[in-house]
Amino acid sequence: MQVMKKLFIVATLISVLCRPFAGHAQTDKWTLEKCISHALEHNITVKQLELQRQSSEIDLNTARNSRLPNLNSSASQNWNFGRTQIQSGLYENQNQSNTSFSISSSVPLFTGFRIPNEIAKNELDLQAAMKNLEKAKDDLSLNIASLFLQVLFNRELLKVNEEQLAFTKYQVERTKELVRYEKAPASQLSDIESQAASDEVAVVQARNNLELALLELKQSLELEQTVEFDVSIPEIGDILTEGPAGSIQSPQTVFENAVQIRPAVKEQELRVASAEKTLKIAESGYYPSLNLNAGYGTNYFFLYGRNYTNRTLSEQLKNNGSEYIGLSLNIPIFNRYSVRNQVKSARLNIENQQLVLENTKKTLFKEIQTAYQNAVAAQEKYRASEKAIAAASESFDAANVKYENGKSTVFEFNEAKTRLLKSQSEAIQAKYEYVFRRKILDFYNGEHW
Repeated sequence: MQVMKKLFIVATLISVLCRPFAGHAQTDKWTLEKCISHALEHNITVKQLELQRQSSEIDLNTARNSRLPNLNSSASQNWNFGRTQIQSGLYENQNQSNTSFSISSSVPLFTGFRIPNEIAKNELDLQAAMKNLEKAKDDLSLNIASLFLQVLFNRELLKVNEEQLAFTKYQVERTKELVRYEKAPASQLSDIESQAASDEVAVVQARNNLELALLELKQSLELEQTVEFDVSIPEIGDILTEGPAGSIQSPQTVFENAVQIRPAVKEQELRVASAEKTLKIAESGYYPSLNLNAGYGTNYFFLYGRNYTNRTLSEQLKNNGSEYIGLSLNIPIFNRYSVRNQVKSARLNIENQQLVLENTKKTLFKEIQTAYQNAVAAQEKYRASEKAIAAASESFDAANVKYENGKSTVFEFNEAKTRLLKSQSEAIQAKYEYVFRRKILDFYNGEHW
């Protein structure tokens, strides 16, 4: 069997055999689902939007309670000097004090349909806030998935570079034997050792890229820097071997489904409906308003002087009490065009919200189109890279045989190895690009991670 195939099989067996044991030894392996769940729970933006949702609930509660009667009480204390009105209603030169108590209530009977429209508007605003929160969670989930796949991509690149380094080191030892038996010049050993050093640099860079990807994912999860963190490798399966027609729905099909369920679209639809209610609220200023009023009041008078006997507090509060009930009608006649301008502004707001909705749908369709094209391209690129790997492997095996027999230079050997490494890297990149774009399309279709 060819050399590279042998090395690949050995590396694969080691990976498969070690995976269960690594799972038991490393207890902090994070799956994609766990990463997303943790991010949704600890993300600051999500927490802020949750507070906004709660604020919308409070606004709705306030609007609903505006139908209830209010209840207010008051008390006052006055001192009068000189000619004042006494309890009998006559005026005398007499100093006195007057203590009054009252309680009143008012119930809105008709407000030009303002209250029901305010309630409806706040209900729509609450639903929009919930959709906005849901959208933020979706965006965060996509971002975490992208970072997670970047970690997997860098991990596989590191593995490829390590395998290349291991094989180059093997060739260093092999070249030493050739030089020892004078089957190769000493300069060839220097060249292959130089290549081994370059491969070590590539491994260091690949390992650093992996650490940076892990760090970025860790930061997005709001984890403390002291927490040990690593991800588990999911099984991708045979998804890459499916044909585009059978595995990916058309952009139009995905869009028709997404526009019905995506929270970004639903939020803007609710914003349009809320703006229409705002117009109704503004138009209520054209209507008269009618309130039912009721109240009770009483007084206590105290006259200063020797010629007058004051009645007791309890007696006066009982005898001086009075109740009232009545209706108050307010008819708007001229309000400096404020209501008219509020109505105009509300209509402009409706038009603006409709444009926002239309733009949101167009942006969604563009995103779906882009994800579809990228997924198809990545799938085709992966298939092409598989063929390129097969061809590069054969070329490398031939170059390796020639090199071991002393019939080629290190440069020819490295050129073949570089082509193989490039093909493997492109295949890895295409694989994870396809997986991510395919997941985006599934996400638009309502499927969760």
